[in-house]
This record gives sequence, C-alpha cells and structure tokens, in this order.
Amino acid sequence: MTAALAVLAGAALAQPVTITWFVGLGAGAQPEQQAAQDAIVERFNAEHDDIRLEIVYVTNEVSVTTLSTLIATGEAPDIVGPVGGAGSAAFAGNFLDLTPLIESTGYDLSQFPEAAVENQRTDEGLIGIPFASFPAFLYYRPALFDEAGLEYPPAEIGAPYVLDGQEVPWDIDTLTEVAKRLTVDANGYDATEPEFDPTQTVQWGFVNQWAGAGAARQNVTLFGPGLLVDEAGNAQMPDNWREGWRWYYDAIWTHHFMPSADEDGSDLLAAGNPFESGNVAMAQSHLWYTCCLSGTEWDAAALPAYDGEVTARLHADTFRIMRQTDNPEEAFEVLTYLTGPASMDLLAVYGGMPTRPGDQAAFFAALDEKYSQGVNWDVARAHVAFADVPSHETPMPNHNRANDRLDQFKSLLDSQPGLDVDAEIDRLIA
Repeated sequence: MTAALAVLAGAALAQPVTITWFVGLGAGAQPEQQAAQDAIVERFNAEHDDIRLEIVYVTNEVSVTTLSTLIATGEAPDIVGPVGGAGSAAFAGNFLDLTPLIESTGYDLSQFPEAAVENQRTDEGLIGIPFASFPAFLYYRPALFDEAGLEYPPAEIGAPYVLDGQEVPWDIDTLTEVAKRLTVDANGYDATEPEFDPTQTVQWGFVNQWAGAGAARQNVTLFGPGLLVDEAGNAQMPDNWREGWRWYYDAIWTHHFMPSADEDGSDLLAAGNPFESGNVAMAQSHLWYTCCLSGTEWDAAALPAYDGEVTARLHADTFRIMRQTDNPEEAFEVLTYLTGPASMDLLAVYGGMPTRPGDQAAFFAALDEKYSQGVNWDVARAHVAFADVPSHETPMPNHNRANDRLDQFKSLLDSQPGLDVDAEIDRLIA
C-alpha cells in the first residue's frame, strides 16, 4: 500500500459511526421538546469523535406507520424512544436484547429498583434500561372551582369530598356531579340547570387529556384495569370497561361536561390542548403532560374511585435499540448517554419521574422552578402504587390493526350523538 493510500485508509477508518435516533412513538415530538433534544444531540456530538448522533422527528399520528415502513425497507433507525409499553408492543420482535452489551461493558443495573429492571424484560430479553415513570393523576384549576363555589378535589387518594356541606366519597359519581357544575354555557348556566344550552358551552368540567390515537384503552382505566383479549385469544370487553365507555359517551352527549371531537379541536380549547386553554376545570392525564402545560393556575389531585377502588394508569418510557442496527456497541453508548448524563434534561422536558430514586428530588425541584404555585407532587408519587395491572398497554394480537380499530371506535363516540353504545361495543368486539 502506498503512503497516499494508507493516509486515505486511515481517514476512512477515522470516520465516525452514525447512529440514528427516531423520536415520535411517545413523547419528544412536540415542538416544546425538540429544542432540548437537539441541544443534547449537539452536546453528544461535541463530546464524541467516533460517533455522530442524528435525530429524526415524526409526529405521533404517523410514527407507527413510518417506523414500520423503515423496518420493511431495511432502513430501520438504530434507537427509538422515548417509548412505552404501547409503542413497544407495536414492534415486538424488533428490539435488541441488551444483556450481552450490559455484561461486556459492566453497566450497573443496581442503580435502579429491581422491579423497574424486570419491567423492561420481555420474551426478547432485556430490551430497555429503566428511565422514566409517568403516573396519571387529576389536574385541576382552582380558580374555576372557586368561581363555582366548590371545594377542591382531595389530594389524598381515598379521601372524601365535601359537596354541599356533606362528606361524600370521591368517586366517579361525585366527579360526574362536580364536572357538570363546572360546565358552563355562554349565558352562565351550568350543566345541572334546565336552562343550560350545550351548543353554547364555553367551559367544560372534565377531559381525558391526550388519550387519543393508539391509546383508546386509556379512556376507561378510571373504571379499573382490563384486557380486551381473553385467555383463549378471543376479543372481549370487560364489564367494568363497558360501563366506562357508557359513562364516557354520556359525559359528552348526555351530561355535556366533556368536549366532543369538534369542541376539542376548536380554538376555544386551544385546538386540541383543552386543559391548557383554561376552559376545562379537570383533566385526567399523566405526569408527562407537564411538558406542554404553561402557566401556574393549576394543581394536582387524586383520581376518583370506581366500585371502591382507585386505578391510575401508568406509563414507563425508555429508549430501545433496534435489532437491525449495524452498530450495536455504538448504539448502546448512545443509549446509556440518553439514560445517564442526558437523563435529567430529557426528563424535565418529557415530564417523566426518574426511575433512579436518587434523582427524584432534583427532578421535582426543577418542576417547582417552572411551576411556582406549589404543586403537590406527592400526588403524582402516590398514584404509582395504584397502577393498572394488567396494563392498558398490554400487547394484543395483530396489535397495530387492533389499535386502529379501537381508534375508529373512540372517534365514533367522540363525534356521533345518538349511538347505542352497547351495540357499538358488540360491533367492535366482533
């Protein structure tokens, strides 16, 4: 080899490996989050000569289709995330078992609770490093309760509510009554009054915030956990979820305290971010919603009980390496950077509670700087113990097709009055 060829060969060997990070299956695709992620990519590249990290953003609505196409065409990214159970279930069989890389690098898993590590283990092996937990709880706007002369919802799970001077259980029935009183039309009548005009609603009592595409099962977890597939692999609708869908539909079309699809997308409700608009009094959502909620005129409260039990849906997100990667060692180095040195910056914009116990105090302190009203973060911590088991993100046969059909079902309920809900559920199951 000539000296010139040796120089060229050496230059070729020195070229950094490119690792592609695909964002969109879960959090991270919102405009508010992209700047922080871009900064982390820039910082990683400045610190590494041998790896070049590139980030690709795809909206949630098309993320599953886009990733499926990339896999089918042999162009799969190296890393996807943050992604939780639902997004992972859609691509079962496509993730790399990290065990050999953890063993070869000596990566320390003891920094995480053992249960959190085991939560990342599937039939494929250990496919993730624990990263973020997102418990669901109740967001509410105190000013709207004050205006209606209502007590705030309780912060303690299982505590009673004071309605009209009487202690009553904080359950679905009480939430329904309170939500109706907090739903107001343009003439100032609330949804409990005969003069109320639902076509002129300007304030709603309750919403399931961002429980839409690919996540239809989230909407009925207030009524307890459930599975849509029985032990024999047949489709089913648990009785508690059937009751939940009836309640959900009546909330929109009979009691009018939850917005329809058209109302949700209106300018009055911030074009699809209803609680952020200030015109919704209560919202069930996850801790990740702090990513995209401005202002300080809100607080956290307990979710209501159904049949004496409280169920708080739980998301647990991390990053995964695709088994199709050509560079598993470099991808693992990026993965441990995202879940290590970059984790607190990412958790701050995702709104995820750190899985590392030692990081949680700093995480909530950072949230206090953003939300100076004094949010009761103990509410979020407490709801972890009431997680839905089995999870609403449990994989289903033909998972993507099943989710598409569930989305169609939810969209129908959101947009069409006068339906026979039980008949639509039976059609869904069939």
